[in-house]
Amino acid sequence: MNDEFHPAYPAAYEDLANKSRHIGFSMPSEPYTGSLLKTLVASKRKGHFLELGTGTGLSLSWMLDGMCTEGHIITIDNHSGYLAIAEAIFGDDPRVTFQHSDGEQWLSQHRELTFDLIFADTWPGKYTMLEEVLSMVRPGGFYVVDDMLRQSNWPEGHDEKVLHLKKYLYSHKDFTCTALNWSTGIIIATRMK
Repeated sequence: MNDEFHPAYPAAYEDLANKSRHIGFSMPSEPYTGSLLKTLVASKRKGHFLELGTGTGLSLSWMLDGMCTEGHIITIDNHSGYLAIAEAIFGDDPRVTFQHSDGEQWLSQHRELTFDLIFADTWPGKYTMLEEVLSMVRPGGFYVVDDMLRQSNWPEGHDEKVLHLKKYLYSHKDFTCTALNWSTGIIIATRMK
């Protein structure tokens, strides 16, 4: 793919990126992933969204950039320091609900909720509690994961976890999937029923 055309970054992105570097946050989502999330979110007017793994808010900035004023996103992280950076920038935005929580615990307590898009950027909802999270995707909604291409910081044995996730998603009877060999490697799964 020719990546010579770069997406317009959200207004808060540079500030978030600087703060992330300052604290040594080493797990940011790639800007092309953010641009894709913005595009997908924009397709769901007045949508309800879930981000598992807020980090410092870099991906959140893209999703908010694509959301309309009636949309809403819940974003969850178990690291209060990272979450505080995102809250300092977006805490006054009524479209966002921040949850400082263990992802598995939060998911267990909110199984009845459904979303138009779920971005799973942490272990819960990606490598644990996958079926529970997939059941929270509305028909026609998206489940998105990144970091599906080998990363230099992967621990030993992580390749097998990624392969298992890919096989599981591609064999799921309720979803159709597309893997993109682009950015850090993305899978988009859409619930068909």
